[in-house]
Amino acid sequence: MSKDRSDGDNTPSAGRSGPKKGATFNGIYHFELSADMKRFARKYRTEISASTSSVMSTFAAYPLDFTKSRMQSYGGTFSHVVMDAYKTEGLRAFWRGVTPPIISVTVVRTISFSLYQRAKYSCDRTIKSMTGKSPLEMANARHSYPNIYTLACFGTAGAMAGAVITTLSCPFELTKLNEQLAGKMHREALSAAQAAKSKTLGQPGTPSSQVDLKSGSMYTAKRLTKDRGIAGLYSGYRLHLLRDTVGTAIYFMTYESAKQILANARGKEPTSPYAVVIAGGLCGIVSWACIYPIDVAKTMYQKALLSSNAKNAVRPKIKFFEFTSYRGLGVSVVRSCLINMIFFSNFEFMKKRINALEDD
Repeated sequence: MSKDRSDGDNTPSAGRSGPKKGATFNGIYHFELSADMKRFARKYRTEISASTSSVMSTFAAYPLDFTKSRMQSYGGTFSHVVMDAYKTEGLRAFWRGVTPPIISVTVVRTISFSLYQRAKYSCDRTIKSMTGKSPLEMANARHSYPNIYTLACFGTAGAMAGAVITTLSCPFELTKLNEQLAGKMHREALSAAQAAKSKTLGQPGTPSSQVDLKSGSMYTAKRLTKDRGIAGLYSGYRLHLLRDTVGTAIYFMTYESAKQILANARGKEPTSPYAVVIAGGLCGIVSWACIYPIDVAKTMYQKALLSSNAKNAVRPKIKFFEFTSYRGLGVSVVRSCLINMIFFSNFEFMKKRINALEDD
């Protein structure tokens, strides 16, 4: 399948309506493009749309991701975690480690969406050859609803994309987690040292109210590589692989199906703004609600490895329907909903505008 079909819709012609020949982006996107640039933009519209949308959505929702990681690892209410981090580490703490995810999420999402598009068309051809029915044609038909064929196509394509991309995303997410937990782990180490000093000398230790951290993502990566080799960057990989394979399958299956119900089934365009916003928010909520216990187990396991010099740690069990496995779920749901509403709104907007470009 050529890149010219990777437009994120279920048919190549979807979303072609727009400005006439020679038109360019309006408002903040206003600039003139040469004919070569327009052809390049159309060819790589999925990659361009996904990358710009990732930067916007990741930066906007990062403080919620920071809070979620702290709640998963240390417990506490949302307000307690926020106030504790702000008082002891300052406002910058909420964006500590934001650079790796902006880079990694942009790269990962761009590649993931590109892989998903190709996997989706590949699954469509396979299912059509086996059953004589095309899931993409059914999904794109007016007044149609999701069925077993469309769900299988979108779910399988999503799982394939999630499984492949985990190899790239695992090191970035591990260093991001270390940055998010570094302040708390540093304070715990100081408290332990002060308690030991107090016990030895019989004098109470004085805890520090502010934390001075000089580590960073590169420092964390070098430390992990030095202590455990390259494999250290993939600590918790199996749990990460499980989370992303299942989560990405549910993510794309929910998004495509919700968009179909809200748009195509009602006889409207598949890129209808309200359908995209609602489907984007819904896919984040549903996928996180389903895989959250896996993410908690992954976070706890990686935290145990990061907070000690041991090369191995006991891998926690994945516990569904237990209260402790859902700490921070509310924050994650809000965060994921916000990220995906921003992401898909900008993604579909950019893609539609690029599709409308014509050569001079």
